[in-house]
Amino acid sequence: MQEDMTAWLDVLNQHPQLQTLVALLALITVAVLANWLVKHILVRGFYNLLGRIGGAHNNDFGVVKRLSNIVPALIITSSVGLVPGLPEAVITVIKNVAGGFIILTIALALGAILEIINMLYMRRKNAHLKPIKGYLQVIKIIIYAIASILIVATLIDRSPLILLSGLGAMAAVLMLIFQDTLLSLVASVQISSGDMIRVGDWIEMPQLNADGDVIDIALHTVRIQNWDKTITTIPTKRFISDSFKNWRGMQESGGRRIKRSLFLDQQSIHFLTQQELEHLKRFNLLTGYFDDKINELNRWNERHVKSSSGDTLDSRKLTNIGTFRAYVERYLRNHPGIHQNGMTLMVRQLSPTSEGLPLEVYCFTTSTAWTVYEGVQSDIFDHLLAIAPEFNLRVYQAPSGSDMRALGIQLAADTHHD
Repeated sequence: MQEDMTAWLDVLNQHPQLQTLVALLALITVAVLANWLVKHILVRGFYNLLGRIGGAHNNDFGVVKRLSNIVPALIITSSVGLVPGLPEAVITVIKNVAGGFIILTIALALGAILEIINMLYMRRKNAHLKPIKGYLQVIKIIIYAIASILIVATLIDRSPLILLSGLGAMAAVLMLIFQDTLLSLVASVQISSGDMIRVGDWIEMPQLNADGDVIDIALHTVRIQNWDKTITTIPTKRFISDSFKNWRGMQESGGRRIKRSLFLDQQSIHFLTQQELEHLKRFNLLTGYFDDKINELNRWNERHVKSSSGDTLDSRKLTNIGTFRAYVERYLRNHPGIHQNGMTLMVRQLSPTSEGLPLEVYCFTTSTAWTVYEGVQSDIFDHLLAIAPEFNLRVYQAPSGSDMRALGIQLAADTHHD
């Protein structure tokens, strides 16, 4: 055995190139073995221990795993000079490349640490009110920029100050390259300081076809999940330059507005007859209304209408539209899905149009949930559309094809009869 070893050493002494190759293979083997030991034994054992305590996380494991790649690079850097027969220029190149790899690994690990910081911050209860993702991305860009300068300086074996001195002349070019980043950074600061948008806000921006919830606020972009589950990505700076609607105020108020009109045929509006009055008195919601209203009208007529009978053409009388408006208001004030205090509730007439007289319902629901809101609104107008004929009011609807055919058939029948 000793003789074989002596013979092998004699061969290496006689062939310097072979000696250099064997030393390089041995160095690479040691580096690979050290990397395996660090990743599979030390790192795993360390995190198994922390896992039992409850302090380890998968992202943390990724950070330390990245940093463990520095170990073989350090071994190569410190030991490559011991390889016999290796030219000085090659040794320098290997050291520079290993040094650049170390810098790159540290920069990537720092970037991963920033991701962990953001993840831990987002676990806070009110983290969505002040997201820090944009600021962390700026820090990450700075880290990568510094790392790039250091890597280039290490590879060319020059001081980083030489590269930094040349950046002054490239300031205009850098400003142009990072124009979007700078604008996005300014926009992020304004959005955060002004509390303009938060994760979870309902944002509506029709010019960009965005209508849904904010799911992510980053440095360059804001992602919105629309109600059809599509994702719209909007540059952050557009929230400063363009107008948009944030429904947060509605959601925080606890009520969502109903502002919708019922179009009534104006030819169906008239004074109430005694028979109609007796019919409408059967509505429980109008209990007390007729007595108060009739007393009010009688007092007005006594003061302003000069007639012994008190019944002239210019006297005030009850109308079916006025009674219907009072009924709708009382119906809303007794509806469990409508806010009764602190929020506007009214029923009003708008200016007549060619499509009829708009009777507008203006109120707020007690729930801001979309489906509940639509359900309450639909129930209200279902009832109003069905109850309007009881007041001898017709809801306006433009003539359809079937209406025209029925009219044509009637006219043909009348002509044939004549």
